[in-house]
Amino acid sequence: MIINQRDFNVKGLDYVIRSAVESDARDLSELRVDIDGETENMDREKGEAFIDQAGFEKIIETDTNHPRRLFLVAEVDGRIVGYSRCEGHDLKRFLHKVEYGLGVLKDFWGYGIGKNLMKETISWADANGIKKIVLAGVVETNENAIELYKRLGFEIEGLMKNDRILSDGKYYNTYTMGRFKK
Repeated sequence: MIINQRDFNVKGLDYVIRSAVESDARDLSELRVDIDGETENMDREKGEAFIDQAGFEKIIETDTNHPRRLFLVAEVDGRIVGYSRCEGHDLKRFLHKVEYGLGVLKDFWGYGIGKNLMKETISWADANGIKKIVLAGVVETNENAIELYKRLGFEIEGLMKNDRILSDGKYYNTYTMGRFKK
């Protein structure tokens, strides 16, 4: 689906949040690799499960035309610095929910970009009859994200023990978090 562009100014940084368009595909391919390489909060290491420009073009086209999918980008001075994506399914038993993920370049943390991507997504979900937003694989060490998610109405629904191996060679738990609108 498509949302209307929203403008933000947080701590002196101007940015917009808008729906992804086909011309964003190359930048999104590069951005995803960069974000994956900056922290261990993402599922992938830098370069893993690479999606090229054509792959993102297809994702954007599919998400734009699907009533339970949303692909947003955050843009600063014409540069995409973050993204979020909801993926809903067509199975009748799951029509009420979407799976959600997001990423923001580390240099742009602290400006509310992740929070505003989530707020736009929550607003879209509520307006479109989506009752549940699911975040899977939230690593237990990502405390700032967990607290943000809780402030936005998400709760921990499950724990996957020893679910992820980080660069220190140790196993870490991940959470499944969900927000359900009654």
